[in-house]
Amino acid sequence: MTNINSDSGTVRVDGHPNNCPFCHKTITPTFVSGHRNENIMEVLLICPNQECKKSFIGYYDLDVSNQVFSFNGKTTVGNLIGKEFSETIKTISENFTLIYNQAFAAEQQELTEICGVGFRKALEFLIKDYIIINKPEDKDKVEKKLLGSCIEEYVDDDRVKLVAKRAVWIGNDETHYIRKWEGKNLND
Repeated sequence: MTNINSDSGTVRVDGHPNNCPFCHKTITPTFVSGHRNENIMEVLLICPNQECKKSFIGYYDLDVSNQVFSFNGKTTVGNLIGKEFSETIKTISENFTLIYNQAFAAEQQELTEICGVGFRKALEFLIKDYIIINKPEDKDKVEKKLLGSCIEEYVDDDRVKLVAKRAVWIGNDETHYIRKWEGKNLND
């Protein structure tokens, strides 16, 4: 529990972000001051990492029972992080890594209504590019074929085939008005 100065006097806050949204290092931030916006305290924090030292806002919700503002896990957006993929994946499908990381950026910004579509598109590029590398003579056919049909026809490993089919089904749901797979979401 920490006492900080705010525009509404000294307040108690509990918790803090564990990672800087800019350098992504594990930190204990420096508290500067707070601004109360109804039952939310916006706290100006500074990353103590000497190579970063960037400021950002941490968001705290008021617990009215004890008048303590607790960190709610959210901060301002800093630098978005991307997923690193092996050279093998990059060689198979450069488009996959680009599309995946754009979808991942949308997810980090809580754009949950669009990131699933991006992940589904990334999957299609990865699978089709992999097939085309292994069956270059079928390139035109693979490019035009539905992804599910490509998986059925070209993926030999039963485990990969099963997971890929499920990912396509759930991914397709991200693009439709009515969901077929109720109770399934991006995490699935």
